[in-house]
Amino acid sequence: MAKILFYDLETTGVKYWKNSIHQIAGCIDIDGEIKEYFDFRVAPHPAATIDTEALKIGGVTLEEIQAYPDMKTVHKQFTSMLSKYVDRFNRQDKFFLCGFNNMGFDDKFLRNFFELNGDTYFGSFFWANSLDVMCLASNKLLDTRPSMVDFKLKTVAGTMGLTIDPEKLHDGRYDIELTRQIYYLLNLL
Repeated sequence: MAKILFYDLETTGVKYWKNSIHQIAGCIDIDGEIKEYFDFRVAPHPAATIDTEALKIGGVTLEEIQAYPDMKTVHKQFTSMLSKYVDRFNRQDKFFLCGFNNMGFDDKFLRNFFELNGDTYFGSFFWANSLDVMCLASNKLLDTRPSMVDFKLKTVAGTMGLTIDPEKLHDGRYDIELTRQIYYLLNLL
């Protein structure tokens, strides 16, 4: 049984050791079927650096993210949701993390989120090897890559023939829908 946690994070910057998460969005996919969508808004860690440019990209304000539920509350809700689908005490029952550039970005932030909440059992929920749609798409688009302006989610999605709503980009829920569509397109080709 393939259990995939498609997810995307929005953060207060690009340094997982310095910045913080303010949105965790995605869906739980088991054998190709969406079991549940999630979209957690979370107040950044009190000691986190908040880059105004990162907030602009995410389309949020400092006041908005500071009014979100605290990290402990969201961590409890998130792990409670995960526990409905994975037995964290069974070493053979875990999610594959899947996103767009998640291996180089999101996975580090998510692991740090667990640690900041005093939870050292990240590996109880997730396999160590992630599925990164950006890396998977690289192989499919080898010949096309030189003509692409960049390899961002919107560009890859457009190149793969998906319709993009630029107004919705950088919202975790929308970004993960595009990522999941690309993932399944790549597996059908």
